[in-house]
Amino acid sequence: MEPDAVAKAFVEHYYTTFDTQRTNLVALYQDNSMLTFEGEKIQGAQNISAKLNGLPFQQCKHNISTVDCQPSSPTGGVLVFVSGNLQLPGEEHVLKFSQMFHLVPGPTGNLYVYNDIFRLNYA
Repeated sequence: MEPDAVAKAFVEHYYTTFDTQRTNLVALYQDNSMLTFEGEKIQGAQNISAKLNGLPFQQCKHNISTVDCQPSSPTGGVLVFVSGNLQLPGEEHVLKFSQMFHLVPGPTGNLYVYNDIFRLNYA
């Protein structure tokens, strides 16, 4: 698949899953995956899942503004950079965010999230 198609499909799947069934995100990571969330580094699928599921809100809505991507290696990896807004229930203002994913082929050939960096963008 072309990197643009991979990125589009991944972003749609990731944020739909995050917004509706966050516990299912664990399947996108492996034990060597790393998440940097607002500067905090977390490694391993179970630890990343615990962090994402332990966030102080149960529901949210991501509105994606941009998705940029590049092939990352001859073996089929893809870098995906996302920017957008995050709306929490009961909050009047949206939160701007940026997130970068490095998708790499796993042992079975399916892509998984090797690196994930998330930051809120404060004005």
